[in-house]
Amino acid sequence: MVATPDDLAPMEGPAKILAKVGQGTLLFDEIGDLDADAQARITRMLDSLTDPAPRVLSTSQGDLTRRLKAGAFRQDLYYRLGGVTIPVPSLRERLEDIPALAEHFLARAERDGLGPRSLSAKATEILRAYPWPGNVRQLENTIQRLMVTGNEAEISRAEVEATLGAPAGGPVVTMDEAENLSASVARHLKRYFDLHGGSLPPPGVYTRVLREIEVPLIEIALDATGGNQARCADLLGINRNTLRKKITELGIEVTRRRKLM
Repeated sequence: MVATPDDLAPMEGPAKILAKVGQGTLLFDEIGDLDADAQARITRMLDSLTDPAPRVLSTSQGDLTRRLKAGAFRQDLYYRLGGVTIPVPSLRERLEDIPALAEHFLARAERDGLGPRSLSAKATEILRAYPWPGNVRQLENTIQRLMVTGNEAEISRAEVEATLGAPAGGPVVTMDEAENLSASVARHLKRYFDLHGGSLPPPGVYTRVLREIEVPLIEIALDATGGNQARCADLLGINRNTLRKKITELGIEVTRRRKLM
């Protein structure tokens, strides 16, 4: 059961709430957004729990510690709910989860009578590049809109861009305005090291990281210059022979085409 402030109305009291949930789970969604009165009622309810009692969970996208220090969150409630804290990374920090989540939401929408539709490779790239300030819920709503607004079996890049607020063929903002490339790289590198727990990553991190950055940089520069290696080398500020060597070493495919400006 997800509890709301209305569920905690004084006339109901803790006994009526517990009768609703039995010995299951009572979830307070976005507890940091509740006002002082609702927080007080939750605190009294938690104090009245007796065995057997439901498991109590709460969620918050905001920093409760900061709200506590600012006097916007009750200290007694904070410590009652703070037995076990599970930090959940934002969606932008779990890029590898985006395709699987998108497929899950597509399948759910199809079960609800929408579609069927699938994402093109380019559409998936845009989803992976987007910063998702609204996290998973924003992704879910985006997929639902795509299912409703399109008729083609495959969802195109242009549809995704339009749904996310960018014109077809136009740029999609892929990181917070306040976050520069260095900060973005640092964030991903820290997560890469954290994934290894107390152990170090395999040797060769420097080469692997440079390759991860170098490949998309050269590919995007080649695309921007229509595959013209001389212009690409000039754009990157490297020697043309150096560019050719890197294209060969990195296995980058070059397609020469006319670039419309």
